[in-house]
Amino acid sequence: MVSVAILGAAGGIGQPLSLLMKLNAHVTKLNLYDIVNVPGVAADISHVATNSEVKSFLGASKLAEAVTGIDLAIIPAGVPRKPGMTRDDLFKINAGIVKGLIEAIAENSPRAFICIISNPVNSTVPIAAEVLKKRGIYDPKRLFGVTTLDVVRASRFVRDIRPDVDAATLRVPVVGGHSGNTIVPLLSLASTPLDLSEAEVTELTNRIQFGGDEVVKAKDGAGSATLSMAYAGARFADSLIRAIKGETVVEPTFIALAADTEGAEQYRQLGAGALDFFAVPVELGPQGVARIVPLNGDVSSGEREAIAIAAEALSTNISTGVEFVSPPAQ
Repeated sequence: MVSVAILGAAGGIGQPLSLLMKLNAHVTKLNLYDIVNVPGVAADISHVATNSEVKSFLGASKLAEAVTGIDLAIIPAGVPRKPGMTRDDLFKINAGIVKGLIEAIAENSPRAFICIISNPVNSTVPIAAEVLKKRGIYDPKRLFGVTTLDVVRASRFVRDIRPDVDAATLRVPVVGGHSGNTIVPLLSLASTPLDLSEAEVTELTNRIQFGGDEVVKAKDGAGSATLSMAYAGARFADSLIRAIKGETVVEPTFIALAADTEGAEQYRQLGAGALDFFAVPVELGPQGVARIVPLNGDVSSGEREAIAIAAEALSTNISTGVEFVSPPAQ
């Protein structure tokens, strides 16, 4: 039995994500929360012929009830990115939204696993960590930034230039963060060896890093990546749920490296340095992060350079999130 709350369930990501979680056989209770339109979403999804019970929670007055007694919270809440907007622009709006949701989870389900989709993930995850620290309940093994879409894109985009590759089974490690040049696909360590030219590596890396821009441009002001993000979010949530139930599952995710200090060392030496948060492949278990999975092989010189660039940007992103909750002393 797994109880899941989706916070921001009526949005562009939230609606398809809610549907996908309704289809998950492990989920027995599905709480859908939003500040608009969520009763209709819940009524619609509740007709899907699976065994989970769906309830809607509309408005801030219902937030506490929505997150009481849950095992897992998934947070896609916030505004979507529009043409010309960066994830930093989103921060000004989404930071306060995420902070309020985490405070409610901390108060009502302090041991819940938390999966954050709301952008900018590089900053919203540190916001969540700071809120939980202030409440005295922070466990770095139970807080995740969902970066699965970067890995999904990497697999699919390789397939676009190598049609003989199976996108469904190909795994490309993606480390760093979840925006622009903080996303570092390690194409040299793909699960299937890829014979890529330097030009192909450069083109693929750029497309994986800025794949979200393709969607924002194509939607022409109507939103950002919602369907693919919902798919990626549901995949990560399913992996976490299966791990909670005892399976060994590996997924990429943006976590606090304190969740596994020994496993983090390889990534620190590669360029993560003293960063508190970094996207890494993680073996999930019943308590969340079981261990950080080591890379199997040597990264290329170009990938090392990309990690260094990512780390510099991440340092600023992380500090922005931390200082939103815990401003530095004047």
